[in-house]
Amino acid sequence: MSLFQKRTEKVPCTVEVSHTFESLHAHVRFDDGSVVHPGDEVLVHGKPVLAGYGEVVIEKREATITRAGAIERAWTRLTGDLEFMELCEFSFSEEVRL
Repeated sequence: MSLFQKRTEKVPCTVEVSHTFESLHAHVRFDDGSVVHPGDEVLVHGKPVLAGYGEVVIEKREATITRAGAIERAWTRLTGDLEFMELCEFSFSEEVRL
C-alpha cells in the first residue's frame, strides 16, 4: 500500500433499492467479495436506480472502488469518531414531560 498514491479497482456489484411501506433503503453488494475500508470511495456506474412506491428494484452494475493511500486511511480512522459526534444532537433539560 502506497502512502499517497490511490489505486482503483473495477468490480461487479448488485444494487438493491427498496421503496416500500416496510423499508426505504439502497444497498450495494460487491459480487466478488470486495470490502471497502475507511477512506475508500465507491462509484457505481450507470443511470440512477429508481423504485416507485411499493417496488424493490435489483440491478447488476459495475462499480469503481478507489482505494485510499496509507496516510489517508490512517487520517480517516483517527478523525472518523470526531466527525460522527457532529451528527449527534444532545439535549439536556430539567423539565419533566408527561
